[in-house]
Amino acid sequence: MLKGISPMLSPELLKVLCEMGHSDTIVIADGNFPAETMGKDAIVIRMDGHGVPEILQAILGVFPLDQYVEKPVSLMERVPGDTADISIWKTYEDILAKEEPRGAAVIRTLERFAFYEEAKKAYAIIATSETSQYANVILQKGCVLLH
Repeated sequence: MLKGISPMLSPELLKVLCEMGHSDTIVIADGNFPAETMGKDAIVIRMDGHGVPEILQAILGVFPLDQYVEKPVSLMERVPGDTADISIWKTYEDILAKEEPRGAAVIRTLERFAFYEEAKKAYAIIATSETSQYANVILQKGCVLLH
């Protein structure tokens, strides 16, 4: 264990976050997301027993979002006609309000298959046990600015 680092961040996940460079992306996927299929060219990290919000909170504590793009956080849009509950998005907005100076303004949504195409390009995918539908998040890494 390390001081000041969430115990949610395993050694494997910390290594991946450190390896990622500016503009690389990581997916935090819900339990229904085809992580192994989408992650054929990525590192897939299993975090069974955990939900997306707690992992998002832990990652954003150490992970800079890309400051050179307007929307470095992507969510999967609900399929037209689907009435699945997407209230988890409010939780994401609350987390971003605490962890990111730009707050929820950094969020964009992508149509389901466009989201899949972006996920296929990710450096890593975290597979969770999140039961909420449309709970998938893509984060684009920025730079740590030292003053």
